[in-house]
Amino acid sequence: MKRWLVGLGATLLLVSALTYAPRAATPPDFATMQIQPYSPPKPAPTFPLPDPEAKTVNLADPRGKVRLLCLWATW
Repeated sequence: MKRWLVGLGATLLLVSALTYAPRAATPPDFATMQIQPYSPPKPAPTFPLPDPEAKTVNLADPRGKVRLLCLWATW
């Protein structure tokens, strides 16, 4: 009886693995779900900006440092 239950359990495990594996390998259809897939961040484009001392600073000058851009509009 114990051998029969072990065989039945192994068979059920094999059948469930074979039926689930093809679904797990297919990527999700983002268009159907109406969402955009995540894309890794890209570097910010380089452009000149004035600093508080009225000098022109290029965004790419301090490469590797964090920059905070405050884009404020009052309309």
